[in-house]
Amino acid sequence: MNPPLLLIDDHSLFRAGLRWMLTDAIGGIAVREAASVDEALGGGRRAPAPRLVLLDIQLPGLNGLDGITLLHRQWPDCPVIVLSADGSAATAREALRRGARGFLSKAAPAAQILGMVLEALAAAPGAPPPAPAPPPDDAQRLTARQCEVLELLCQGLSNKLIGQRLHLSENTVRGHVQAVLAALQVSSRSEAAFAARSRGLVG
Repeated sequence: MNPPLLLIDDHSLFRAGLRWMLTDAIGGIAVREAASVDEALGGGRRAPAPRLVLLDIQLPGLNGLDGITLLHRQWPDCPVIVLSADGSAATAREALRRGARGFLSKAAPAAQILGMVLEALAAAPGAPPPAPAPPPDDAQRLTARQCEVLELLCQGLSNKLIGQRLHLSENTVRGHVQAVLAALQVSSRSEAAFAARSRGLVG
């Protein structure tokens, strides 16, 4: 089995959305998840060395910027890409200064996130290049945020409740819902929920 990609983020819905996006786009990729740097390193040397780490900054316990050093200490050859809700230039510079291979805002388009991941995986020492999966039938690919919205939509939550859960405005949620409907090529929330379950996009 190929070495796993390690995703460190304390928001389980974001992890689920990003994991789906990556496994849908990259054939044979395994994704391991952790809610904190401490959890990711908890297995010590017994933990399998990841091929790539995707790291959030705002984490419980040790923050992601401070965690870069520890991750490199345990897995010296493993590149780290920081994915943060804070997309400021100052934060990006600090992440790169501390050794991150790349920095992306969580609001970045899915194609941009995927592009940086593929580039880092291809450059990893001793690792075979990732095999892209066949292109999906959908005209658009859902972003990680849209997958979060889809998961809550399938639970029957209204736009207002989804916004409260994800700390987004109701108008922003409405825009994400419309994008989800377009990506799934359906015209209603109930059809989106059915399509998502039929395709295994949600549990």
